[in-house]
Amino acid sequence: MAGHSKWANIQHRKGRQDKARSKLFSKLAKEITVAAKMGDPDPDKNPRLRLAVKEAKSQSVPKDVIERAIKKSQGGEAENYDEIRYEGYGPGGVAVIVEAMTDNRNRTASTVRSTFSKNGGNLGETGSVSFMFDRKGEIVYPAEVGDADTVMMAAIEAGAEDVESTEDGHTIWCADTDLNDVSNALEAELGESEATRLVWKPQTTTELGLEEMQKLMKLLDALEDDDDIQKVTANFETSDEVMEQL
Repeated sequence: MAGHSKWANIQHRKGRQDKARSKLFSKLAKEITVAAKMGDPDPDKNPRLRLAVKEAKSQSVPKDVIERAIKKSQGGEAENYDEIRYEGYGPGGVAVIVEAMTDNRNRTASTVRSTFSKNGGNLGETGSVSFMFDRKGEIVYPAEVGDADTVMMAAIEAGAEDVESTEDGHTIWCADTDLNDVSNALEAELGESEATRLVWKPQTTTELGLEEMQKLMKLLDALEDDDDIQKVTANFETSDEVMEQL
C-alpha cells in the first residue's frame, strides 16, 4: 500500500531492543505452553500448537525455548491461564482489541482499564469494537517465493480467500477456521511461510496525523509492555512520513 504504513504493522513490530525481544519470546512461549496443555503436545496432532510453534520459529525463537515451553505444559508446573479479550478506543477514535492470557482476571482487567484511561483511551464492553474487524487467518510469504500469479494460483488451490501481493511480499487471507489446512497446503506448494497466524483484520481504518499517532503509540506500547497481554490490534493507518518522524 504505497504511501501508507499498514495497520498490521502494530501486530508484529519487531522488538526495538533486547528487552522487547525477550518479552516477545516470553509471550510466544506462553502461547505454546497453553496450546500444548489444552491439546496434544505433538504439533502434528494439535493445530493450535503447530501454528504457535510456526509463529515462534518465524520470530527466531530458539528451538530449546520452544521445546521447554511444550515440556512445561506436561510437567504440572504450568499455570492455568484464562484467555480474555478487551476492546476499547484509543486516541483519535481508533478501535483497539487487546488479547490477554492471565492467571488473575482482576489484576489484568484493572491494569488494562488504567492503561487505557492514562493514555487517552476508553475501555469498552466486549463486542464494542470487534464488529469492525473480521477474524481471519493470515499467511505471509517473501516476494522471492514467486510472482503474484504463481502465489494466487497456489492460494486458490489451497482454499484461501484473498491474496495481496506487493514488492515486499505476499499476504494470503483465509477463514480463521481454515488456517491450519490452508497453511499446510501452501507449505507443500511454496515452502515455509514467514508468518502464519490468526488476526483481527479491520474492515475500515482511521487515518492519523503525527500528534494522534504519538498518543496512540504510547497507549499501544504500554499495553504491549504488560506480561499478561499477548497481542494488540488497532485499525489505524498513517503516512510513511509520519512513521519516519515517530
